[in-house]
Amino acid sequence: MIAERPPQDGRAPPGRAGGPRPLEVALLASVFVVAACGLVYELAAGALASYVLGDSVLQFSTVIGAYLFAMGIGSWLSRFFERQLPAHFLRIELLVALVGGCLPAVLFLAHAWQPEAFRVLLYALVLLVGMLVGLEIPLVMRILRRDVALRELVSQVLTFDYLGALAVSVAFPLLLVPQLGLIRTGLLFGLMNAGVALWALWLFRHELRRFTAHALACVLTLGVLGGAFASSRQITSLAEDRFYQDKIVLAESSPWQRIVVTQGRNGMRLFLNGNLQFAESDEYRYHEALVHPAMSAHGAPRKVAVLGGGDGLAVRELLRYPSVESITLVDLDPNMTRIFSSDPALVALNGGALRSPKVRVINTDAFQWLQQAQDTFDVIVVDFPDPTNFSIGKLYTNAFYALLDQRLAASGYAVIQTTSPLVARQSFWTVAATIESVGLQVHPYHTNVPSFGEWGYIIASRRPWRMPTALPPDLRFLTVAGVQALFDFPRDMDRVPAEVHRLSNQLLVTTYEREWGKVHP
Repeated sequence: MIAERPPQDGRAPPGRAGGPRPLEVALLASVFVVAACGLVYELAAGALASYVLGDSVLQFSTVIGAYLFAMGIGSWLSRFFERQLPAHFLRIELLVALVGGCLPAVLFLAHAWQPEAFRVLLYALVLLVGMLVGLEIPLVMRILRRDVALRELVSQVLTFDYLGALAVSVAFPLLLVPQLGLIRTGLLFGLMNAGVALWALWLFRHELRRFTAHALACVLTLGVLGGAFASSRQITSLAEDRFYQDKIVLAESSPWQRIVVTQGRNGMRLFLNGNLQFAESDEYRYHEALVHPAMSAHGAPRKVAVLGGGDGLAVRELLRYPSVESITLVDLDPNMTRIFSSDPALVALNGGALRSPKVRVINTDAFQWLQQAQDTFDVIVVDFPDPTNFSIGKLYTNAFYALLDQRLAASGYAVIQTTSPLVARQSFWTVAATIESVGLQVHPYHTNVPSFGEWGYIIASRRPWRMPTALPPDLRFLTVAGVQALFDFPRDMDRVPAEVHRLSNQLLVTTYEREWGKVHP
């Protein structure tokens, strides 16, 4: 039985004059690791929630809120641990290692096999890990309190706690996720938690009543996590093969998204964060409709910009025009443009567009690029993902379109992909109203893309759009006679009143989520 010895008069206990003891150093190092691991589990849960459920701001806010609430509960529960504190600390470390380390893998598998249970499981695991992490620091402080003055104890523990959090907050998006992925990152830090437990086993070997049982628990935990880490690629493949159905031929994680390319009977398909971006079987319909009504109406465009569209498929269509002298492609994720300019199958799909000497690739945020750019363009193609979260939603605001207007030549056209006017009718016309609010004319149109259904676009300009008299040869979908039909809206897609989407309200994101949520509950 181990009794706690409270400090006397706030002064360090005898024996402190010679500097910190090895036990103190070891426990403070453990605080650093514990803080780092706890934050990794929190960030991993938030990232997975945003991947699967969309709206990253909402998901991170609710996950972090639930996690901090659970930590508070754990801190409160720590008062009931009165004896054998090292043993309790060791057991809690092993539980955190198992539950937290396996959290990304379990959620990936749940999303693939039981998607309806994902949300419940997510918050159950967040609450459980949060409570366990909330128990860790109070127990460490009470163990250290036997040998360290309270004033020094609090400052030292909090310092190492915050340093661990800082290290992970920088490493998680820049190093861990891009290099390891979420599953291996979680398991790696689970192993680190288990390492702290093993360390505690050694430090307190003379105080533990059931040393053999604790040692066996450490070995088993390390074995489970180590085996899962070694099998992480198979776990990821199992989950993603189930989710995507077709064979996965390429999968990469970047700081911004999970990129997956599948190959099935109908060709390749690209998914970003689980959302379909194109299908080889019908992408030509989408990209011909996106590019040619604006390009052919211009007459002789020379300078073109593409915002988004890192797959190079829109660039492929632009290169059909002999008048084009330069194309500036601005895409946030260098992984996207690298993959679609190097992988043989994907290069064949975009016709080697990103390798063309006419194409300049810039990997940066399109909003920031518009703020800094000085050039003007005859045609600007805006091919962003739908506004599923606030970070993408800013690219649909009036502030963004005002910057777009500054980069558009006086006689130029900008074309924006604008979700489905049938499924998300309010969202579509919100984009139209937002573009109009900056003084540009809008020319909405739509087409049917089997993989997506009815899909919409908007041409924005200072001059009226005119019907093209010619199109490039060898198009698979569009004809001159068929272009006019794209601008005819039936009653169930016709214009409805809509507000302007601003940075200050981001109403489009919530509108979009509400409308598409009716289709995919």
